[in-house]
Amino acid sequence: QAEFVLLAVVLIWGANFAFIKAAVLEIPPLAFAALRFTLASVILAVLVKHREGSLGWPAGTGWRLVALGLIGNTAYQTLFMLGIARTTAGNSALMIAPTPAFIAIIAALTGVERLTRPVVVGIVLTFIGVAMVVGESATGPSAATLGGDALVLGGALCWASYTVGVRAAGIQISALRLTALTMITGTPILVLIGAGSTWRFDWTSVSPLAWGGTAYATLLALCTAYVMFNYALNVLGGSRTGIFLSLIPVVALLVAAIVVAERPTMFQLGGTVFIVTGLLVARVGR
Repeated sequence: QAEFVLLAVVLIWGANFAFIKAAVLEIPPLAFAALRFTLASVILAVLVKHREGSLGWPAGTGWRLVALGLIGNTAYQTLFMLGIARTTAGNSALMIAPTPAFIAIIAALTGVERLTRPVVVGIVLTFIGVAMVVGESATGPSAATLGGDALVLGGALCWASYTVGVRAAGIQISALRLTALTMITGTPILVLIGAGSTWRFDWTSVSPLAWGGTAYATLLALCTAYVMFNYALNVLGGSRTGIFLSLIPVVALLVAAIVVAERPTMFQLGGTVFIVTGLLVARVGR
């Protein structure tokens, strides 16, 4: 059952890059992040209250939940939103792709898991693929996307830290409550960061397409997929979860070609092959 849940997460998050890109072409990225996380926090809080009767934090978990919220929501979303506004949806997906490799490295450094030879080989292949994508941005016609690529890659490091942190924290609560509490703790700073652009922006100018992207990125990518991901992570662990995450760039490139008319270059496709191969070698080898 958890495997099917993760396949749904892959489809939702893979398509999310294109929908977010369509939205931030019209809405300032930090205002967009503040809006969707505020809405998602309210929705998740209501769901937890309805299903579990209380939104209270388990005793002794406050600081861990706050730390997870700041890393997995505030820092990750700030870097990701600023990055995707400066690069393509396809490049963003490829920069997120090394996340499972980052998870393996961070887990090894913190003693949560052990690095094996297949994992090391997979990490090397993955970073060759990332270098191919970034190298094209730095030397080719898409040099303007290099800064955005770096920001999204930083976001990937934050998400990897969040994933390992969830496993290491060992907080025994439902996936829904974990998602709600970490989102609620991470949202206030996002709102403060985006307050200026939110206040100055003319929201009446937003097209139905951008509102549709906002709805998708909020209701599906946040409220639904975050809960599903935390559930699968708790059931399968980081290693098996990573196998599925490696498929996100493939979905993202396909959807971006349809939704925002981005055509991947041969070099990007080659980088994608290295990334996906490296991730599969690392995860299957484990």
